[in-house]
Amino acid sequence: MEFKLVSKFKPTGDQPKAITRLVKNIKAGEKDQVLLGVTGSGKTFTLANVIEATQKPTLIISHNKTLAAQLYQEFKEFFPNNAVHYFVSYYDYFQPEAYIPQTDTYIEKDAKINEEIDRLRHSATQDLMQRNDVIVVASVSCIYNVGSPQEYNKTALEIKKGQKIKRQDFLRNLVALQYQRNDLDFKPGNFRVRGETIEIYLVTGNKVIKIEFSGDVIENIQLADPRAPRIGGALGSTGLSSVKIFPGKFWISEQAKQKIAIANIQKDLEIRLAELKKKKKLVEAQRLEQRTNYDLEMMQEAGYCSGIENYSRYFEFREPGLPPFTLIDYFPKDFLIFIDESHITVPQLHAMYNTDKARKNVLIDFGFRLPSCLDNRPLKFEELEEKAKQTIYVSATPGPYELQRIKIQNSRFKNKLLVEQLVRPTGLLEPSIETRPAQGQAQNLITEIQKTIKNQGRVLVITLTKRMAEELAEYLKNRNIKAQYLHSEIKTLERPEILNKLRRGEHDVIIGINLLREGLDLPEVSLVVILDADKEGFLRNETTLIQTMGRASRNINGRVILYADKITGSMKNAQKEIARRRKIQTAYNKKHNIQPQAIVKAINNWGFASREKQVEAEFEKIHDIKILEQEMKAAADSLDFERAVVLRDLIKKLKNGKN
Repeated sequence: MEFKLVSKFKPTGDQPKAITRLVKNIKAGEKDQVLLGVTGSGKTFTLANVIEATQKPTLIISHNKTLAAQLYQEFKEFFPNNAVHYFVSYYDYFQPEAYIPQTDTYIEKDAKINEEIDRLRHSATQDLMQRNDVIVVASVSCIYNVGSPQEYNKTALEIKKGQKIKRQDFLRNLVALQYQRNDLDFKPGNFRVRGETIEIYLVTGNKVIKIEFSGDVIENIQLADPRAPRIGGALGSTGLSSVKIFPGKFWISEQAKQKIAIANIQKDLEIRLAELKKKKKLVEAQRLEQRTNYDLEMMQEAGYCSGIENYSRYFEFREPGLPPFTLIDYFPKDFLIFIDESHITVPQLHAMYNTDKARKNVLIDFGFRLPSCLDNRPLKFEELEEKAKQTIYVSATPGPYELQRIKIQNSRFKNKLLVEQLVRPTGLLEPSIETRPAQGQAQNLITEIQKTIKNQGRVLVITLTKRMAEELAEYLKNRNIKAQYLHSEIKTLERPEILNKLRRGEHDVIIGINLLREGLDLPEVSLVVILDADKEGFLRNETTLIQTMGRASRNINGRVILYADKITGSMKNAQKEIARRRKIQTAYNKKHNIQPQAIVKAINNWGFASREKQVEAEFEKIHDIKILEQEMKAAADSLDFERAVVLRDLIKKLKNGKN
């Protein structure tokens, strides 16, 4: 099936030029490109047009789950008839296994798997193996080991109507695929038996397969949607001639190979035990022997064990040190990668391998894991570069790595692989920028805030520290200005409500540090103030300054004030780049007779903070952790993630109280 973009809009502004250049470069076989697109210019729509024009399966990598979810929803709307998937870490909570030698503290892996996200991951990989019109929006976890696509496909069970197979053998095959029998609580990853009919709830959660036997022959295969309305108490279904049932877990291998893998683990265990004993590490040797033998027993009995991913190299027959299999390996050879907010995402991808390796080396040294656990890892960055066939880096402020990939020093140099998208469909311009002396900044700031409030605008103030944010908020409140600080110590569920209060006018000023850069859409903000703008560093480098200034670009009257004692190189470059973009935007508007239009955006009354209090009140008298865990799981299953998060926090409080 072909990609078909569905939208009532047509490319406008400099979108048509950007689309044409990106597509031309892709078809010419260029490996790397940069899309320098300002906030509000419709970068997602441009990328959707590129996908339709090139007809290539696409992986979109975002630096966090929230932005990935937003992109996922947007691409689902653009491509309603194609396969659009969401692939992020399936943990609601994750504490990796670790050991701290200084205090002799072993921290066991503690994780809460979000079963809905796990189903979405399986749905993504299965569609990649069966069709080409696939878009996967993923977090950086997509470069982590997920098991061999060849084994995943090879171990799948393909059955046909009229096929001869004993009913009992068929059930054994389902168990080998890690499907569990459950005749009462029928859910994804389960099967149930009703006479001569076997119903399998696929691990993807979107289909139920009904297999009807007549003796040792499959007489009928039906496909049903468990979410569809029931007709006469039964699920409506569609007849099939054949069906392929993929494994319920990623690390599954054929039974014959499993025996070889277990034998290889045992062999490596013996070698490692000899090494430890030779070094007189007897405690470590005993620990490793006990833990590994327990895992081996579980594999032999159940075909699976907790932490089986640490043995993935054996089941995939990979040599030590070779790259793991990741989501990228499930894509066909000819595919695209878009790296969103690349100035943040690329450094994250760079750091993942070394962080993982450092933690696991300690576990190996002290006998908690075999050395093979090092091969259950994220890709090294150079391995990712090798696997990526064609990549588009997307950012308003591309970093040095992205620019180096297209052989230029900075974003103001012309290059056919640097594609700019600076014009907004609304005609809005980059903000005007002023630099003012730091001396007397407090009083001057109050004057500017009052002027902005009088014109129905809102203000963002950026400080260097949490303490400064809190003290400034208190200072402004004492002068009858409705101010509120916002930093990492504010609960996650309360932050959207604080921002909504700013938009509604219940707050006039929000003071923060670096939480106010990417991913915020606040059209009411007409003034952004950056204090201590001349303090060079991560929070005041060129990229951060440009991103922060961009918060004022969604308002017709957007402006920025920098308070500083001197003009740093970062300040100079940031102002020069903003001025360059503003000049291009102004010229375009003049040429096409466009008047900038204010963005009108509805305020989503999420009510997170009040919702949190409601859930806490509902369960404040319940101290049974099992009951709370059941409620948390039910909330996650019904996609009520806010309720699930609150329940998770209540469970953690109870557990900490018992320790």
